[in-house]
Amino acid sequence: MSQFKINPLLNTDSYKHSHFLQYPAGATALSSYVEPRKDNSGFGITHVTPFGLQGYIKDHLLTPIALDDVIEAGRICKLHGEPFAEGAFRKVVEVYGGRAPITIRAVAEGTQVPISNVIIDVECHDPEMLWMGSFYETQILRAAWFGTTVATISRHCKEIIFKGLVDTCDKPLDELPFKLHDFGARGASSAETSAIAGAAHLVNFMGTDTMLGMEYAHQFYGAERDSLGFSIPAAEHSTITSWGRSGEADAYRNMAEKFGSGLFAVVSDSYDIFNAVKNVWGDTLRDFVIALPGTLVVRPDSGDPVSVVRTVVGILADKFGYATNGKGFKVLNKVRVIQGDGVNPTSIAAILTALKMDGFSAENVAFGMGGALHQKLDRDTFGFAMKASAIQIDGKWNDVYKDPVAGGKTSKRGRLALVSDESGELTTIRRENAMGRDDHLEVVYTGGKLVKELTFNEVRRNAAI
Repeated sequence: MSQFKINPLLNTDSYKHSHFLQYPAGATALSSYVEPRKDNSGFGITHVTPFGLQGYIKDHLLTPIALDDVIEAGRICKLHGEPFAEGAFRKVVEVYGGRAPITIRAVAEGTQVPISNVIIDVECHDPEMLWMGSFYETQILRAAWFGTTVATISRHCKEIIFKGLVDTCDKPLDELPFKLHDFGARGASSAETSAIAGAAHLVNFMGTDTMLGMEYAHQFYGAERDSLGFSIPAAEHSTITSWGRSGEADAYRNMAEKFGSGLFAVVSDSYDIFNAVKNVWGDTLRDFVIALPGTLVVRPDSGDPVSVVRTVVGILADKFGYATNGKGFKVLNKVRVIQGDGVNPTSIAAILTALKMDGFSAENVAFGMGGALHQKLDRDTFGFAMKASAIQIDGKWNDVYKDPVAGGKTSKRGRLALVSDESGELTTIRRENAMGRDDHLEVVYTGGKLVKELTFNEVRRNAAI
């Protein structure tokens, strides 16, 4: 269990503690919003898949601020060089039971939202502390961008794989849930990062080796562990190389003997992947593998992903044979391939294209994604920002916006709504222009309570292809 204790009033950027002194006289309310401003991923992504806000609310906002937190934060801020709104935070404790008097509205997690649209907005319902919603920017933006970015990239991979399956496979929806496996746990910066990223991936797929992701989805989204995510027995390099180079075939045979009743994966490039599939799996152990009730999954782990997978699949077809499916593409007998090195949306698309050109179905290959899924991304991948857009002064709402002369970061104005346009796409407008249209930003947190809760299955349905 982590020993790192977080004072919730220090879980922000330092300068936020000075902002309560900076708003105009007569100001009683402030509206702020979160949006992914731009696709900087390099993958041509047009929509984001929001995920993680509910987990954040349950994990952080529902835990009351204590008077000791106020006293401690006040002391530290003074030493740190920042003012401290002690009266306001004491009021949070004494009047609001220690829970932030803010209202958070958000689009349902898993919904496909075009980039450059609002996905969350925040206001404080106490006129004496209008700045409180903005005070939580650091936490809310972090909760919004990370899980959403992982879920979005995972779903983009899903779209690419689904297209490959539709083109070359008889039952694409049956194959899809296990085609991208989460290998990212060890590449994440912390256990919490791994848990959030792992759950974000599970929004789209059911294959994972990140067990913390299942725990996160269970604790904060009510997911049932017994039907949430799955893995298979698999070798790592140490369990193969411990047999020595001369014992490579024995190491492989041991895997087949121990796990051959079902799916099992064997990393096969500790020495020479092509020799392994041609001579060890394809000759020495061929008859043994064919007699197994289960299926061998060969894992290459080095080299150019496209050329290696293409060559390995071709050799396995020669050695183990194949059937031809209803769409005229070859399906390997008794063996499959999983590529877990150098995997990203670009390499996935290239591998599937190459296999299709060679006449092989996409069902022959699965992918494992690690650092590129959990960690090879940041807040700028989709340009996430939280900005104020409206302020109420003397009872009147006024636009708040930035419009830098250098361009690129112009913000939205007014209190915002997210509605469907004529084509059914979600788009951002001013609330007063909604004209009776449903606002897809729903209140999820207000009065210190989570008032709109989604199950993990509902998030999955929202994100379904």
